[in-house]
Amino acid sequence: MKQETIDRIRAFTEDRDWGQFHSPANLAKSISIEANELLECFQWSDEDYDLEHVKEELADVIVYCQDMLDKLGLDEDEIVNAKMAKNEEKYPVEKARGSAAKYDKL
Repeated sequence: MKQETIDRIRAFTEDRDWGQFHSPANLAKSISIEANELLECFQWSDEDYDLEHVKEELADVIVYCQDMLDKLGLDEDEIVNAKMAKNEEKYPVEKARGSAAKYDKL
């Protein structure tokens, strides 16, 4: 995410003094709630959905994720790259390509 966007998210939270409510548990709940609102966009159809609504709900998930990164003092690139390294080990290309199987079933 661009630094300008991160700064805007941080200012939004700080200006409203909402950091006091942003415990890791509360943020995890909020991420889950917003992710379910995103899923709701596809409740009755995989193909007939409102893209603007999808974008709004996806943005809500991303904003709460940034808030959690800040609360826990985590670096987005660092944790994503660490997880990708684990995923690459669990899902080697030669076994996983074209398969939706879980790593222990490859």
